[in-house]
Amino acid sequence: MSLVELIVRADERGLAASGLACLDRCVPLLGGTDTEADDVLRPLWGALTDEGGDWGGPLERARTALAAAAPAAPGDEAALLARRMLDEAPPGRTSAAAVREWADACSVASLRIHRLLDRPEDGAPDPAGPRDLDAVRRAPGPAGARLQGLSPLVAAELRRQITVLELLAGPGPGGLRGARDVATEGRRVLRAALSRRARVRG
Repeated sequence: MSLVELIVRADERGLAASGLACLDRCVPLLGGTDTEADDVLRPLWGALTDEGGDWGGPLERARTALAAAAPAAPGDEAALLARRMLDEAPPGRTSAAAVREWADACSVASLRIHRLLDRPEDGAPDPAGPRDLDAVRRAPGPAGARLQGLSPLVAAELRRQITVLELLAGPGPGGLRGARDVATEGRRVLRAALSRRARVRG
């Protein structure tokens, strides 16, 4: 099943967690340490464990906390995309359509961020080659064929997004814990990519 199909079939809770997982992986672009990011995003993850959990309050607090982080450098498209994920999160979880739109936008933004970080030098060739991200997200079939021709960071991010949605489609609370674990692992990968970009740019 393609990534787009998984998003279409996901329920509201799965969509919110999918979008949050993308944001969680990309939050190093907004500044702060992993401990600070955990403190900011933990209440949002907690809101998803309870059917009626407060989403709007933790979201506003996360926006306030991360707004105090170092601003993105002019022209830093990756950081701007991460900021947009946070800014455009729906204030509540009452509208499944709004949550689906946000989760889909986060999916695209996160893949774009990872593609940008796979070419740390400005003006470097796109390592993803000619494959369009929308086509990648819609590609069905076995994982190996789906990832063929993608750059390492993009392939890994696509795999993580699919894994998160598959985990959340299962019964019980274990899927949410697994999704958060995947997000945490992806955040470490992205932070390493940011360090590599900083070294290349000097």
